[in-house]
Amino acid sequence: MNFKIQPQFNTPTNFSFKKNEKQVNSDLVRTPSKDSFEVSVGYVNDIHGQTNNMMRILSGIKGDIRLSAGDNDIGDEKNRPVHDSTTTFLNLAKINASALGNHEFDTTQKDFIHTVKSFNGDILSANVKKHHLENLDLDDDKADIDDYIKKSTIVEVKGEKIGLVGASPTDMFERATHPEYYTDCEVDSLDDTVDDIQDEVDDLREQGINKIFLLSHLGNKKDKYVAQNTKGIDVIIGGHTHELIKDIKEGENLLYSKNNEPVIITEAGRDGKAFGLLNLTFDKNGVITKAQNNLAETSDFSKNLIHQYLFDKILGKPEKIGYIKSAPMPPSTLIEENPHANFVCDAMRYELDTDIAIWNNAGPRNFFHEGVIDSRDIRDIAPFRDGVSVANVTEKKLVEWGKKVIDMTYKTPGYKPGLMAVSGLNYTVDPSLGKLVAMNFVDKNGKEHKIDINNPREDKTYKLAMDSFMMSWGADYDIMAEKEECEIHNECKDYYTCEYIKHLNKPIEINQTGRIRFV
Repeated sequence: MNFKIQPQFNTPTNFSFKKNEKQVNSDLVRTPSKDSFEVSVGYVNDIHGQTNNMMRILSGIKGDIRLSAGDNDIGDEKNRPVHDSTTTFLNLAKINASALGNHEFDTTQKDFIHTVKSFNGDILSANVKKHHLENLDLDDDKADIDDYIKKSTIVEVKGEKIGLVGASPTDMFERATHPEYYTDCEVDSLDDTVDDIQDEVDDLREQGINKIFLLSHLGNKKDKYVAQNTKGIDVIIGGHTHELIKDIKEGENLLYSKNNEPVIITEAGRDGKAFGLLNLTFDKNGVITKAQNNLAETSDFSKNLIHQYLFDKILGKPEKIGYIKSAPMPPSTLIEENPHANFVCDAMRYELDTDIAIWNNAGPRNFFHEGVIDSRDIRDIAPFRDGVSVANVTEKKLVEWGKKVIDMTYKTPGYKPGLMAVSGLNYTVDPSLGKLVAMNFVDKNGKEHKIDINNPREDKTYKLAMDSFMMSWGADYDIMAEKEECEIHNECKDYYTCEYIKHLNKPIEINQTGRIRFV
């Protein structure tokens, strides 16, 4: 059919987010007429275990149906309390189903099952495949995770059945923290994923279901590809690329399927800083005729004291650490300097008495807020439980590592893995070339010592503090030092940051800038 939504599609309806609103606008929950069906959809994506933001979202999330596009959680099995908190959030928020994101696979298969079994909804993925393991070792971390992942499911909302299909990122195991935990699993290519999704949609439509949502952790560009190369999908609740999609704009998040029916795509950024409500009207054939996409900023909502009590039981009551006198907003891209991450580097360097500390700009999952700060606030900034490693690294290794990081960053969509936050170091980047052009070591007296990046010394070493995962596993980077070469500390970046603030014993100003310079 040749269908185009009229311009008034983008104009606001009489629904708006209000702080601590207790009821959804009654106009949006009235009994549908015979020829139409109205439904409101609350959605989240890429919350990444941000417990403080979860508590605020609980005060604001609405919707007849509530969905997640995945990456609700973060971290491996050492993050069990955070996993339990995330599941508590999903249940309190009445999330009906979630896509399987890459961070859901940060942990062991057995720990993944523990988390899924506690979730009242369904985890969906049509394109993740697990190979059957013969002679499964009961002491191994492998398990029958395929029993806990569905390709699709059906929910009933206001007397109507809605089909839900899930999709995981095609780069799932490139993004996984511990890919060795899932050597018996694979994810289909994008084109095969499109076929997987279409098979599930066709099966749902054969059951008489004509309203179908895809919960996708594929990323925005791939969501658009799926929308235009399938039939029968009405809405894609998206995630993975951390887009903040406001309103509805034709050609951007309003596309048309292979049979020329409208497909709406949503995505609410990252780390639970926003969440959404999508209001929809379907005709009797299950085609969208009217919609409005609302985004709310999580910071506009207060924590519910009952919910905070429940989270405190799981995580322990946070310790008040100090006071943040001033702090800027965090950068919006990975190619800007991040003073919040620099401050954490200062903490590692000071507490571990090293020459240099480094953290990747993509690592921070939150930022310092002005006012009283507690241990949970800081843990939300650095949630991974990877520990910190200290190693002696040659000047040549440091320079080569920095060159490669910058080169990769400027060649990759989204500028991943991003520039590096530093302490005891500053460096200069030429963004037009995507290259490192200068580097200086900064001693503990604040004096700069030029490093010749064209002829770095192999006989000069620096004592370096770094996230253990980055140091010895590499993440998106080269390995800086093998595990056997490192002094490994089980305490994590948040611990050293708390200790550092205590030792400073004064109101903190987050203004650690000038460590990245640009030509």
